[in-house]
Amino acid sequence: MLTFTRNIAPHVDKELALAASARRAKHAAIEFKHLENAHVLGQESTYQHSKVHVLMLIWGLRQHHWREVLGQLFRIIGALSTTAIGLVPRGNTGGSNISPFAKLPLSREHSDIISRAKQDR
Repeated sequence: MLTFTRNIAPHVDKELALAASARRAKHAAIEFKHLENAHVLGQESTYQHSKVHVLMLIWGLRQHHWREVLGQLFRIIGALSTTAIGLVPRGNTGGSNISPFAKLPLSREHSDIISRAKQDR
């Protein structure tokens, strides 16, 4: 497993656990916010990036949000085909309400987590 993927996994998993908790509480918007956080953190890992887009696709199916479903199908293909070569727009939250090519500012917390995950440990 690549160093970044290994190092970022606990942070992505934390956001995914929060998303699952929100789903159980029937708070769809909060669930999606945690999926977006997981996307921002893991998008430089093909595995994490693709996994989060699949979870966003499932969210869209559960919500009957067809624009999100179509957007995620496109984004899954992109995550699988471009992440490994570094073609990810840093800070992008991954939802279909944002262009898949838009770079967005990172929060200080996310920036720090990503920087630490890139260190070889």
